Amino acid sequence: MNVAVIGAGAWGTALADILARKGVSTRLWVREKDLAGDMAKSRVNSWYLPEVTLNPGLSITSDLAEACNKAEVFLVVAPTQFCRSVLAEMKPHLPKRPAMVCASKGIEMATLSPLSTVFEEALAGLKPRYAHLSGPSFALETVRGMPTTVSLGCADKNLARAVQELFSSPTFRVYTTPDFRGVELGGAVKNIIAIAAGICDGLSFGHNSRAALITRGLAEMSRLGHALGAKKKTFMGLSGMGDLVLTCTGDLSRNRQVGLALGRGEKLQDILSRTKSVAEGVKTTEAVHRLAVKLGVEAPITAQTYAILYKDKSPVAAVRELMSRELKEE
Repeated sequence: MNVAVIGAGAWGTALADILARKGVSTRLWVREKDLAGDMAKSRVNSWYLPEVTLNPGLSITSDLAEACNKAEVFLVVAPTQFCRSVLAEMKPHLPKRPAMVCASKGIEMATLSPLSTVFEEALAGLKPRYAHLSGPSFALETVRGMPTTVSLGCADKNLARAVQELFSSPTFRVYTTPDFRGVELGGAVKNIIAIAAGICDGLSFGHNSRAALITRGLAEMSRLGHALGAKKKTFMGLSGMGDLVLTCTGDLSRNRQVGLALGRGEKLQDILSRTKSVAEGVKTTEAVHRLAVKLGVEAPITAQTYAILYKDKSPVAAVRELMSRELKEE
């Protein structure tokens, strides 16, 4: 099977390397020509995953047509806000009914759409078969062969089984569920809660506060997911609770690191200017906040995180407001 991996951030690079190590014919598309040339020579992604030497069998290209040529599975790992434009570039090079696997995490800002909707609209006329891969999986740990489990949301049983077998290995285990909407929303919302958890840790509030945020963040995630047609039980699995725990507690989480810096008094633009890596939760916070308001879904943690990120609200004031909300049953 030939696989095109579209997007060479840390996660895209890690997934491409995993496939190449299994002997799968894999091409990794790198938008930046200079980086692609450097990676092809050095076998290292110096921008996003400098700690890892890539498998020699992994093909690297900055030519999108070349990446897509004769591919049977297309794994898209582009930043969420660029997915629609990347898909538009890919469309002329795709077969009818392409097998599309998305491993990006977020909500499109312009339309407030989950990524499954973005794929459907951007590839209109091709009738893409869609799957979403998400779960507790830091790229560095995964590519180093540390045991990792993820969830694949896909309504097409045949595609789900094929992709499950394609990616699974002794160190990378894939579970399937037909609830692709729950899988993609869990991966998006957990980044917001990770920023909030980082803020609390940056304020030195301790373990009690972090545990409360994770728990109430899970409830918030489930409410939004249910309003959009996802199954609540999906959020108790790898792509919900699992990924939420990881990103709220692990120091490899870019979103948690943003929160930590905010809690220590740094300004958002200064934080973001220090790295090429994308903290998806920053833009996802605005998109999910607007979406929750539109749907009438109660999302207080998202609302306060949005106020900190975009309204310059004091983190201490935001926490105080969360703690002084009207008392209610759990």
